[in-house]
Parts: sequence; C-alpha cells; structure tokens
Amino acid sequence: MFMGSLAWEGVPGMGLRTFIEGWPVYRQLTGTDPLGRGTAAQSARSAGLTARTEGADSVARSVCPYCAVGCGQRVFVKDGQVSQIEGDPDSPISRGRLCPKGAASKSLVTSPLRQTKVRYRRPYSTQWEDLELDTALDMIADRMLAAREQTWEDVDGEGRPLNRTLGISSLGGATLDNEENYLIKKLFTAMGALQIENQARI
Repeated sequence: MFMGSLAWEGVPGMGLRTFIEGWPVYRQLTGTDPLGRGTAAQSARSAGLTARTEGADSVARSVCPYCAVGCGQRVFVKDGQVSQIEGDPDSPISRGRLCPKGAASKSLVTSPLRQTKVRYRRPYSTQWEDLELDTALDMIADRMLAAREQTWEDVDGEGRPLNRTLGISSLGGATLDNEENYLIKKLFTAMGALQIENQARI
C-alpha cells in the first residue's frame, strides 16, 4: 500500500478511500442506515436483483392446498407458467404469511419430479408400471365393492341393526378442498364406512 497516491495493491484501480467507503460498516456508521438493514448492507450484486414477481403477466388469488387453515396465496404467472407463489396480504386468515409447506407450494405444480401418471406395483412385484387413469379407477372401484361385500354387517350379535362395513375406510389428504371432502364423506357414509378421517384435522 502506498498512502501517497491512495493506491491499494489488493484491488487494482481502486483507491483506498473508495475501498473503505464501500465497506458496509463504513456505510452503516456514516450513512442514513445506522442499523445496517437497508442500503448499508446492500452490495452491488444485490442492488441489481429484482423480485420474480416484477415480471409477472398476471396475478391470481388462491388458497393454499396443504391444510384446513386456508391461507391466502397470490399466484404469479409469466408466459403461461407459474413463476412465484407468495402469501396474500389481503387474506383475513393469514395476512400474507405462509408456513414452509405453503411457501414451497410452487413446486407442487412446477417440480420436474411431480408424478403425472398413475403408478402401480402389483403384489410381490419389484417394478412399477404406468396405468391409464380409467383402468386404475376401475381397479379401485372393484376392490372397494369387493371389500364392502365381504365385510358387510347387517346386525350385531344381539340382532340390532348395524348396516356398516369395517373393511373400508378413508383418510383424506390436506390437498383436498372442502367440496372434495364433502363428496368423499357423503360417498363413504353411503357405502356404510365408519372410519372417515382427514389428515388436516389429525
């Protein structure tokens, strides 16, 4: 370091004064950001960053699908693709806040690892195979009807009416909305099932 010309050997072309004025601590002590939470802590790189929401073509309001709380979300769309999902500050429930699952819900629709086909592994098999959706639904319906028929109870040991089955049950996921849960409850109740629960309430 040669103090006469204020040339600092560590950074060619940068004077010592310029270098010191670039220090966050210097900017914090001499500038308008004494707590160091704004411009004093901002680097040249961070100053050039922009939010992913700024270039969005449109914004849609939605509700987080992960639990029964119903936190509001803003879904930002660019070029027909979801670019960001954030909490909705206008939501009276969450007021812009999201839990870690809700904050990461963008991956629910954009992750390359998301399964888009029905995967089935036959009994005793070590391989998964792809099924058509109609085939999978028929298999589920056949098995539910068979289980209901095999485990149906008309009356108990003393002749009192039961009209139930303990052979089928339902455990709903938190990504189901209220309307879907309503239909599931009606369906399983009509089939005589008693064990009807939802992950969002457990």
